Amino acid sequence: MTTKKTVRIAMNGVTGRMGYRQHLVRSILAIREQGGVDLGDGSVIWPEPVLVGRREHALREIARQHGLDPDTDVTTDLDAVLADDSIDIYFDSQITLTREAAIKRAIAAGKHIYTEKPTATSLDGALALARLARDAGVKHGVVQDKLFLPGLRKLKRLIDGGFFGRILSVRGEFGYWVFEGDWQPAQRPSWNYRSEDGGGIVVDMFPHWEYVLHELFGRVETVQALTATHVPQRWDEQGKPYQATADDAAYGIFQLEGGIVAQINSSWSVRVNRDELVEFQVDGTEGSAVAGLRNCRVQHRSATPKPVWNPDLPATEVFREQWQEVPDNGEFDNGFKAQWELFLRHVVLDEPYTWDLLAGARGVQLAELGLASSADGRRLTVPELSL
Repeated sequence: MTTKKTVRIAMNGVTGRMGYRQHLVRSILAIREQGGVDLGDGSVIWPEPVLVGRREHALREIARQHGLDPDTDVTTDLDAVLADDSIDIYFDSQITLTREAAIKRAIAAGKHIYTEKPTATSLDGALALARLARDAGVKHGVVQDKLFLPGLRKLKRLIDGGFFGRILSVRGEFGYWVFEGDWQPAQRPSWNYRSEDGGGIVVDMFPHWEYVLHELFGRVETVQALTATHVPQRWDEQGKPYQATADDAAYGIFQLEGGIVAQINSSWSVRVNRDELVEFQVDGTEGSAVAGLRNCRVQHRSATPKPVWNPDLPATEVFREQWQEVPDNGEFDNGFKAQWELFLRHVVLDEPYTWDLLAGARGVQLAELGLASSADGRRLTVPELSL
């Protein structure tokens, strides 16, 4: 007979795109569909979501659609749900401007914290959250989903196996064309393009790049960035034009510990001419790799061709065919779900967990310094953080 260790989770922001698709449907509900998180001893962790938000009608509709109780599993009263002793975890996927205050209230209520990023609108705010959680003795985690993508897990396997030799550089390309909203609806919400609402690609994506670089290659020591608002006018969800006040593209150079140089372009104003929406090329003395969301290709030193530059003749080599695909060698689950399972094990079993609010603060720090670098036109040092 299976024993259920029930964990009740207040999920704030599930009417939004990420909160609904990735965290509720593809993570918590998917964990329930598989029978919980199997602990291997005849027991499972059984998550029970309570949907929190401002739009009661939308929350009730989501609950009905997914077999939850629209009366007991839905609330618009955050204070009431935080005062409920049966709630174990507070999860936040609201817009950035409202996140910091809500997390503070959840910490004060003694709830464990799991949150999207950025965790706050400033480094001071992000560090304050980390200190509050530490002092309150609650467990805390920050979503760092890209570490769990199949392509980057394959890349990590190559790094751990010494495939690259000495790593020299990392080059990343991320982005796609987000429609302006006039003649085709935009794929992203309009607040993303208003700095006064917490928007901008730097505050969105630099926290991702911080943990990817930190976890795979080494701590970021300096940043030099140039930001741009390439599309100055967009149309909102009601079809009304507005001025885009936030950056929609950022071009960053990061120096990592050990001398590795990383260059990452992030843009919502670029058309895709690559295999995946994000790709990282890693070059080392012994080999190179190109990793995306799912796939990873390699070229070893022993199999590297010897091209010769001759602009007077057409290229006869098909360069993409000179790379070898890295096999899966295992099953890769949804990255958000995989991290949720680890955090639930951390809460229930006290298993080690490193992607905490201090790690989240490093992401906020890099975004803050990236914007300052662009404004000042110079390279900035990234100080090491501690509580």
